[in-house]
Amino acid sequence: MTELAPAVRRVLDWPVDHVGAAVVAADGTVLATAGDTDREFGLASVTKLLSAYAALVAVEEGAVDWDDAAGPEGATVRHLIAHTSGLAFDTDDVRAAPGEQRIYSNTGFAVLAGAIAEATGIGFAEYLHEAVCAPLGMTHTRLEGSAGAGAVSTVDDLARFAAELQAPQLLDPRTVAEATTVAYPGLDGLLPGYGRQRPNDWGLGMEIRDGKFPHWTGEHSSPRTFGHFGQSGTFLWVDPDVRAAAVVLTDRDFGPWAVQAWTPWTDGVLAALGAG
Repeated sequence: MTELAPAVRRVLDWPVDHVGAAVVAADGTVLATAGDTDREFGLASVTKLLSAYAALVAVEEGAVDWDDAAGPEGATVRHLIAHTSGLAFDTDDVRAAPGEQRIYSNTGFAVLAGAIAEATGIGFAEYLHEAVCAPLGMTHTRLEGSAGAGAVSTVDDLARFAAELQAPQLLDPRTVAEATTVAYPGLDGLLPGYGRQRPNDWGLGMEIRDGKFPHWTGEHSSPRTFGHFGQSGTFLWVDPDVRAAAVVLTDRDFGPWAVQAWTPWTDGVLAALGAG
């Protein structure tokens, strides 16, 4: 564990103006940090983890049910959160019948948020705040735009969320276990920035690594690793096999630099944690 701090600090060598990072143990202990952990960053699609967690709360509360109709004809809440509703990436176009393809969709998350807002009578940004952010003490996290890509947060706040993902306090652990189990197995699809994956496994809002290659996590990340990355140069992963999670936020959009930097960084962290 003595090597973890320098492994985490390697983010400071990345070609970005600002960066913050944290590694969080399964018991919620922050094991190491680097950079601007209290700086607010746009999360881009890491937002989907927060929105998905709010949806899980809504299901546990009984506000919505997984089988409730939502989105295109024949689609349900479950289809929307698992990117199998058939909706296109960023338009209202329907590209496939529900459950037939894994089509990563920001629109699907917007429709999901609308369904929750309608069912609860609370705007989704407020619902996310009340259901997730406030109870976890995430005082610098807010939804400023879409449920799929519009949140702002800090590493310090997301470290609290990473602890929740590993040892749930807001949800029944069985709910989180379901969310991190493949929904609609066997579906191929495009993982933005990394090409077509066969299969492109996803849980309920959580991307699941399984055997994907190439991938934004480490070459030595376990197949059970789950999380999300964002086009704003951000990511959060949880690796249950090493009982740890990592959060990294930057202010440089995803691109070749990230493909080159992220995987070696994660593998270095995993090695310091005794994995890989």
